[in-house]
Amino acid sequence: MSETEVPVLPELPQELWRAGKLELAHGAQHFLQMMRIAAAGLGRFLAEIESRGAKDLYGYGTTEAWFADLAGLTRGEAGDVVKRAVALNPTRALDGTEVPPFAPATAAVAAEGLVGDERIDQILRALQQIPAETSPEDRACAENQLANLGRDAGPSEIAKCAKQMLAWLDPDGKEPKDPEPAQPRRELTVERRKDGFWNLKGLLDDELGARTAAFIEAYSKPRPVDEFGEADWRTKPERQGDAFADLLDLAIACPDQPGTNGYRTLVHVTIGLKELKTGLGTACLDFVGEMTARDARMAACDCLMLPVVLNAAGEPLDVGRLRRFVTPGQRRALNIRDGGCAFPGCHRRPKGCHAHHIHHWADGGRTDLRNLVLLCSFHHRLIHHGEWEVRMAADGLPEFIPPQYRDPLRLPRRNTLHRTAA
Repeated sequence: MSETEVPVLPELPQELWRAGKLELAHGAQHFLQMMRIAAAGLGRFLAEIESRGAKDLYGYGTTEAWFADLAGLTRGEAGDVVKRAVALNPTRALDGTEVPPFAPATAAVAAEGLVGDERIDQILRALQQIPAETSPEDRACAENQLANLGRDAGPSEIAKCAKQMLAWLDPDGKEPKDPEPAQPRRELTVERRKDGFWNLKGLLDDELGARTAAFIEAYSKPRPVDEFGEADWRTKPERQGDAFADLLDLAIACPDQPGTNGYRTLVHVTIGLKELKTGLGTACLDFVGEMTARDARMAACDCLMLPVVLNAAGEPLDVGRLRRFVTPGQRRALNIRDGGCAFPGCHRRPKGCHAHHIHHWADGGRTDLRNLVLLCSFHHRLIHHGEWEVRMAADGLPEFIPPQYRDPLRLPRRNTLHRTAA
């Protein structure tokens, strides 16, 4: 087949569903090989365009830019194809002399359609790690071994062979150039989806990954069965998500935290005065999404809030007035008094708790110890959204009233775990 001849693909059977398993397998294998042969032919064209210069030929600054437009690819996707083509095919220098390919043996196997792009890139990465002082004979021998192995082997076998090859060619490894430790590689992206949820993706180095996993594991354990016999029905991903929320709460509660100074949340909330008082309806959160009015009331218990409260006509009643709810001194007093989450049977310590207003501040509740109680995030939401009630007893300690379906007599209950531990 000449370099400019396009491979002819066989015709597909009209009734593919009648084909036997061998015919299906052979057909898939044949088309796979033809695709790889076509990719190798494309690489020869791209290498030639790279040699002549895409700017002189087509007016594009780079071959990657021209091929991206031609194929409808991103610059990064097109760049991968062009780099692979240049590595596998001969090019020409400015003076016209031929520059041999970086991996000729791999190119020969690729031209037969016996190895795909993924394994080619794996072999090229291994060859790039060979020390520059290695003799051409040893380098050629190493490439031949990897290329021939790529005909039938999978990624794990090639990786193992490459590791053994590099250990043989460079037993001492690279000489360290800098005595300073390498900068840890850590990546994190946070993107808001159209449905209002957020995608969190990241890459952690080994040390930070181990620390994060240890924290998530410690805080994502199922809650103990309570006195009513109710177990924790959350799935493991749900428990880990709640543990991550606890991690953020702990970080934001740090007194040295920039911008919040130990207060748990700093948000801009636009909400109607009626919705704020009743807990019904929605509020606009930081101008990017929505939250329920109930959630706005719960967030307001223990946060820094820049409220924009609107009247029925939509006119601002309160704009940009920073309300500081629980002071550091009050927080310390709460930690000492409650010892952790005050909900009956909860083991959570003070650092994982919010300060909840028993009588909400939007309804005229005061910010003093007689109107505050420590609650973990789960029980804080339960108090706001469920049928449990909390009140301050005559002795100045919080007590909780269960729903009638849990206790027909609705006898008040307290958490004695922290006080016993103290």
